[in-house]
Amino acid sequence: MDPMICVTDIHKEFEGVTVLDGVSVRVLPGQFCALIGRSGHGKSVLLRHLAGMLRPDRGQVLVDGQDLATLSMYDLRRLRRRFGFVFQGGALFDSMTIFDNVAFPLRECLGLAEDEVRVRVMRALEQVSLNGSEAKMPAQVSGGMGKRAALARALVLEPQILFFDEPTTGLDPITAQAILDLISRCHRALGFTGVIVSHQIPRVFEIVQQVVVLQHGRIRFDGTPEQLRASNDEVVRGLLGADDVPPAGEAGGGATGKESAA
Repeated sequence: MDPMICVTDIHKEFEGVTVLDGVSVRVLPGQFCALIGRSGHGKSVLLRHLAGMLRPDRGQVLVDGQDLATLSMYDLRRLRRRFGFVFQGGALFDSMTIFDNVAFPLRECLGLAEDEVRVRVMRALEQVSLNGSEAKMPAQVSGGMGKRAALARALVLEPQILFFDEPTTGLDPITAQAILDLISRCHRALGFTGVIVSHQIPRVFEIVQQVVVLQHGRIRFDGTPEQLRASNDEVVRGLLGADDVPPAGEAGGGATGKESAA
């Protein structure tokens, strides 16, 4: 099976500081991949390359066979309509209702009639259990509800690929777990290809089929949660902070466990 996302030997520097140093990753269609690692080791930068928000200094990022670096701005915008992105803080517009926040990409990208906009927004809100909250402003809802609204906005274009950058940041443990459970339910129901940056270790392993560990901008480990649990790599063990990792809720195909001496 051809990968939905194929990253080959990408490098990225900012002001002379190397952030990504020869990263290669493959994510199969319908697979959910977690990017983990310590802060400042390149996870969010890699995620933004996958979404076409950044271009590598060297290397290649293919999404569904298309090289993001060679696409025209018009073609890149068309491809991005197949993406959804959930940011750390949710990035809701404070001056818009929950309904208008979720409707925003439909109005900006598709130019649908308002009747169709309403149908699709209400369906997305129902998927994240926000029925009845559409008239509220972001300041009137809890942090967890705001995260769910951000997820609804990402889902409303019915994307094939969803990117999550620390979607549980700022939430208490119970609410964070509820958000991860919701993301997992949406993945099972909709079958999108997903990539999530998360510090929710080991909880995130329950919802993904692939785990990539980044260390100093390089891949330290790439494999399934089960393979990660069996790893004897001291860096991986130190990151986990435990002698054991709970098995994933769903075993996935795809990448085999690969560990680097990087």
